[in-house]
Amino acid sequence: MSGVRIVDLCSMMSGPWATDILGDQGADVIKVEVPGKGDHVRQLANQSGGMSAMFVNINRSKRSLTLDLKSDKGIEIFRRLVSTADVVVQNLRPGVVERLGIGYDDLISDNPELIYLSISGFGERGPAAHQRVYDSLVQALSGLTTVQAGSDKARPRLIRTVLPDKLTAIVGAQAITAALYSRKETGQGQHIRLSMLDAILSFLWASDMGAYTFSDKTVPLAEDGSFIDLIFETADGYITVATNSNTEWVSMCQALEHPEWTQDERFSTPAGRTENIDARMAMVQDVLRHRTSAEWIAALDAHDVPAAPILKRSEVIEHPQVIASETITEYRHPVAGGIRQTRVPARFLGTPPAPPRGAPTLGEHNAEILTEIGFGGDDIAAFVANGIIGDEHAPVPA
Repeated sequence: MSGVRIVDLCSMMSGPWATDILGDQGADVIKVEVPGKGDHVRQLANQSGGMSAMFVNINRSKRSLTLDLKSDKGIEIFRRLVSTADVVVQNLRPGVVERLGIGYDDLISDNPELIYLSISGFGERGPAAHQRVYDSLVQALSGLTTVQAGSDKARPRLIRTVLPDKLTAIVGAQAITAALYSRKETGQGQHIRLSMLDAILSFLWASDMGAYTFSDKTVPLAEDGSFIDLIFETADGYITVATNSNTEWVSMCQALEHPEWTQDERFSTPAGRTENIDARMAMVQDVLRHRTSAEWIAALDAHDVPAAPILKRSEVIEHPQVIASETITEYRHPVAGGIRQTRVPARFLGTPPAPPRGAPTLGEHNAEILTEIGFGGDDIAAFVANGIIGDEHAPVPA
C-alpha cells in the first residue's frame, strides 16, 4: 500500500482498525482528531505512559493531526489535506459529515478520484438509521445473540468480543483495496457505504442462516443444540475435539479406546451423530475427564483427530505453535514502553511490509503534516494560537 494516503476521520473500533490494517501494509494513514481530546479510545483503561492498550493496538502505523472541524479554517485545512489523499474513511453518525461540509459530494470537487468510505451502524435509511450504535445493538438486531445461544428457545447471549466492529473493519479494508484497484482500471473514485449490520448479516449467511436460504421453503423454528458444546473437561483442564467425517469419528473412537462405539447404529452416519448428539457428547465427555489434556491431545494427534487445548489468554502467547509461527512481535514505543502485538497476519513473500510503527501520541504530527500540504511556520503558529489545531505535540518548524 506504499504511496496510498488515507485520511482517517474515525473513532472507536470499526473505522480505526480498518485503516490500521492498511497502515500496517504501508499506507500513509493520517488520523484526524479533536484538539485536546482525540479519539475516545485514548481514554480507556489499561494504560502505559498515558496510552491505552486498545488505542495502541488499533491505531499503529498512523500519524496524528488534531484539527477543529467545527471552524471554517479547520474545514479549509481538512479539504486541502484531502486534496492530497487517495482515501477518506469516516464512521460518524449518518448526516454529520454532510452538516460539516466534508461529505463525499463536498470533497470530490477538490479530488474527483477520491475513494470515500462511510461506515455506519445500521445504514443511512430506515427506522433505526438515526440511532447511536454500539456492538451489542448489532449483535441483537442481526440475530447473532440467538446464534450464540444455540437456539431460538434459549436465552440470547452476546459474544464476548466486539465481533461486528472488528468484522466491519476487515470488510472495510477489503472494500478500500477493491475500490483502489477499480480506480486503477477506470480512473474513477467512488463512495462506499458499509454498515455494521450489513457486514454481520453477510457473515452469518455463510453458515448460520441456512434455514432461511431457500425462499420457497417453510422456515422452521431453530431447534435446540446440544447441551454441551465442543469443549470437553479433562483431568486438568479443557480441550476441544472435532469429528466431522466418518473417518475422524472412527479414529476418535480408537484414540479414546472405545472402538465399540463405531458399531453403534446411532453414530454410524453424520446424520445419526447429529440426531443423537447429546448421547454422543456425553459418552465422549465421560471418557475425557479421566486423563490430562496433554495425554488426550497426544493420543488424538497420533490418530489424526483434530483437537486442541483450551488456552487462557496468558497461555496463548507462550504456546509453541504461536512461537513457531512468530505471530507475536515486541518492540519499544517511545512513550508507552514495551509493546507486545501481533505481526501483520498475511505474510507477503513478494512484498513483505515493514514492521508496524507505534501508535501516535495526540497531535504528534501536526507540524509535519501541515508542512507537507504547503503551510509555513507562521501559518502553523497562527493555527495553534487560534485553536484551529492542537498544541499537544506541535513544534513549529523554522
